[in-house]
Amino acid sequence: MEQNQPKNYLVESILVTIFCCLPFGIAGIVFASQVNSKYASGDYEGALKASKDAKKWMKWGLISGIIVAVLYTVFLFALGGMAMLGGDF
Repeated sequence: MEQNQPKNYLVESILVTIFCCLPFGIAGIVFASQVNSKYASGDYEGALKASKDAKKWMKWGLISGIIVAVLYTVFLFALGGMAMLGGDF
């Protein structure tokens, strides 16, 4: 029975590396690069596990990037509000 190749999440991991979170994105790229080679060598279970790991790291990188962006925005608004109130720093 022919099994379909699992998604490798390489493009998504590269985008997460560039725009969100470098360490998690790199981990995603490492696992994503293993998917094709494991599938080509006949290791379907290994390719499936690498695909799941790449997806996991890509999601964690995306979530952490969003959290950092939200916290940074809140910090900037708080800093601006303090400046408008005439607070000393």
